[in-house]
Amino acid sequence: MGLGIGSICGKYFLKLNHLHYGYWTGDIEVDIANLHQAQDQYAKFVISHIPDGVRTILDVGCGTGQIARKLLDMGYEVDCVSPSPFLKARAAELLGNSSHIFECLYENLQTANRYDLVLFCESLQYIDMQQALSNTDKFLSRAGYLLICDLFRKDIKGKDVMGGGHKLTEFYDLIEKSPFRLIENLDITEQTAPNLDLLNDALENVVRPVLNDCIHLLESRHRIALKLLRWKYRKKINKLHKKYFEGGRTGKDFKKYRSYRLFLYKKEAKE
Repeated sequence: MGLGIGSICGKYFLKLNHLHYGYWTGDIEVDIANLHQAQDQYAKFVISHIPDGVRTILDVGCGTGQIARKLLDMGYEVDCVSPSPFLKARAAELLGNSSHIFECLYENLQTANRYDLVLFCESLQYIDMQQALSNTDKFLSRAGYLLICDLFRKDIKGKDVMGGGHKLTEFYDLIEKSPFRLIENLDITEQTAPNLDLLNDALENVVRPVLNDCIHLLESRHRIALKLLRWKYRKKINKLHKKYFEGGRTGKDFKKYRSYRLFLYKKEAKE
């Protein structure tokens, strides 16, 4: 549901088509108005790491279908996986009959199709890693590729209020036991961290003032009801306040606790 809401707000307020992070290069100023450019750069970056010879692709967690559309326009054959009815509908509007969209969790996907490459763009973090690797092995053609671009959690002690990401060490342990051989391992944390500075700026300069004004209005008109709500939901309110308004969601914190990486693996062909 959160991704759906993000898609609606991003499209309406910022004219954004993508749901993923922006990839900030030196020629793009870190500004919310430039986020659409950084997102386009991200898509180009990911696509540029698709190996030669790939023809068929399974886009797992395709979002609104923007990357799949780019891939189709480049001549690839693309199917998609989307567990969200809302996002599937958005993707279907964009992709039409040129792509089949499986509306299910990747863990539950059933198909006889086999693909040259399985793509995870910020979707692996929502899927059980063991099941994801097992399914990918099954859905890849002989000597196919696994391409992941996503964030992971570092094993670092300290206050970490950000959510998302599997543990990087756990991923390494699982992939080591899988039939996939590493081709590329690129750390792009530095290029993705500015997204958190934009988020923090929006929380401090937009969300907080709006919430304060709403609270002041309720206090002037429904003081007793507001007190009761604050008491009843005090634990949830305190948790949300700590998570979003006590720092810890900046680019600096992101670089400390998260590692954003692009991985490219090739499936070892069985004798």
